[in-house]
Amino acid sequence: MATTSYFQLHRCSPIPLSLSSSCCCPCRPSPSKTLVLTRPRAKLGHLDLLFDGNRRALGLGRNGASASRRLIAVAARAEPEQLGEDNAHQEVHKGHKLSMNEDAVSEHQQKATAVAAAVFVGAREYFELVRSHGITAGMTPPPRYVSRVCSVICALMPLVTLYRGQIDVSVTSAAFFVAMALLLQRGNPRFAQLSSTMFGLFYCGYLPCFWVKLRCGLAAPALNTSFGSAWPILLGGQAHWTVGLVATLISFSSIIAADTCAFLGGQAFGRTPLTTVSPKKTWEGTIVGLGGCIATSVVLSRIFCWPKSLLSAIAFGFLNFFGSVFGDLTESMIKRDAGVKDSGSLIPGHGGILDRVDSYMFTGALAYSFVKTFLPLYGV
Repeated sequence: MATTSYFQLHRCSPIPLSLSSSCCCPCRPSPSKTLVLTRPRAKLGHLDLLFDGNRRALGLGRNGASASRRLIAVAARAEPEQLGEDNAHQEVHKGHKLSMNEDAVSEHQQKATAVAAAVFVGAREYFELVRSHGITAGMTPPPRYVSRVCSVICALMPLVTLYRGQIDVSVTSAAFFVAMALLLQRGNPRFAQLSSTMFGLFYCGYLPCFWVKLRCGLAAPALNTSFGSAWPILLGGQAHWTVGLVATLISFSSIIAADTCAFLGGQAFGRTPLTTVSPKKTWEGTIVGLGGCIATSVVLSRIFCWPKSLLSAIAFGFLNFFGSVFGDLTESMIKRDAGVKDSGSLIPGHGGILDRVDSYMFTGALAYSFVKTFLPLYGV
């Protein structure tokens, strides 16, 4: 334990605080400019001020970072004539930065939770399709308890991706234990049970995680985006506009444009069927959808100034279109084998969650891989 020392605060250059601003008692007289402390440790609310020689440290109590922001703001505004206007503004700016960082983390957590909820519903729909009469006529579905466990595992994957960044080890371990449960079950295990379960983990759990990695993992600032400089500080400021956010907006918009243009083009010019998996899709509608997707990607790349290269914007639009068409056809194949029109009835008149997000299933992985691997400096 350090011995009790007497010193003057103004010699140690601490942030000056008036006792009236930190004390809850309004009747207590204000101290003089020079304040002598007789204890090396003084408690202020939930904050611990530790003094050791010419150093000072700040320990936080239960209120955590929110208390630190309040202390910084109070300390910066307490006596600016002693601290100086520049230093006061710097301390307030630090408080704002802490607040924005906490808001960004909270926003990412809320979005990952929403993705996890959608993934759980989609996984439940998938395993119900696997157990449908059309598919079970040619194979043995996995046991119902395995389907439920896999749905929970799929829902946890986006959360693990957000907090750990990588889920390769987690997915491999989960797949191993699920495979062991299938092999050790009573009766006669079938390969069809294993294959349908592993594909469910991949399709409903692993693929959506790339949207979390794209939106939250690519945190490099989009420096050339003009929206960032004019974006309100209360909504995150310029730091809110990251490469991940811009890439996600362009991908979502390109997929919507591809689906819309393909539908309109097929209605107007459709003559040649694209594939027997989805008889209503035509080559003419597909070509129109490709043009709409690439055009949307190029236009938005000029608006957001990302990516800088025109060729990269065209390639990004093509990948988004290819991923959306492949995801749409994959879900159509599953429904066709199951003998159903819709994957579920969650959305009246529009089917289940898989019917709404089938175009997004593979697109997130392609978009993330493209930005992470092929764009120098993430396209900034």
